[in-house]
Amino acid sequence: MRDVIPPAIRLDRRRFLFAGLGVAGGAVLASGGMATTAVAATPVAPRNAQWGKSTSANGWPVLAHAPAHRVEGTGGVHFDAVDGDVATVLTHVVRRFHYEIDTLGAGEVGGHTTSRTVAAAYESNYLSGTAIAIRPLLYPARAQGGFFPHELVVIRDILADLEGVVKWGGDLTPAKESHFQIDVKPGDAALRRVAAKLRGWELTPGEGAGTIEATAPARMKAAKALAARQR
Repeated sequence: MRDVIPPAIRLDRRRFLFAGLGVAGGAVLASGGMATTAVAATPVAPRNAQWGKSTSANGWPVLAHAPAHRVEGTGGVHFDAVDGDVATVLTHVVRRFHYEIDTLGAGEVGGHTTSRTVAAAYESNYLSGTAIAIRPLLYPARAQGGFFPHELVVIRDILADLEGVVKWGGDLTPAKESHFQIDVKPGDAALRRVAAKLRGWELTPGEGAGTIEATAPARMKAAKALAARQR
């Protein structure tokens, strides 16, 4: 019987070539809008540590469990995260990635975990259910250049949609391009406002994920401005 490769470690032809060569033919988005060629850093085994605090690095309480959230329109993708505004915002990230970057399958998005082993402080945000990792095996920590220029335009546009309440792991140290985290503390007014905006889009035909043109000049300008602030 032919072996079946689990979705979480599936590689398309393009990314298989990257992995086989050990370098990236991809690019990083500089200054939130201009793409330049980059070579991926060779992944280095992280120095893992145990997170001992009762709150994660972004200020949210560590949870024993978090509910699962199914991402409609993705054919079974789901992740565990804090209910309410956090889940609304992170779902938007996953849905736009699925529609505009690459089709996701079940098991390719990770969320809340109870494992306190972290390779960087920001990974503690999984403990509070306020961060997700999209294809973490494909985009591991300390490896950069996994996305093509047009894909990075979409990532920057997603972040601009979310008005700074989400930060991308590609902008963190060490970089982890699969990582997206809530970047505000509990009760933040911006998080409530953005989540309300997204819920409004979901109720309005022609708005939200699947209808957005990330390369529109106004959107690229907003994405560039946010990238400059978040770095």
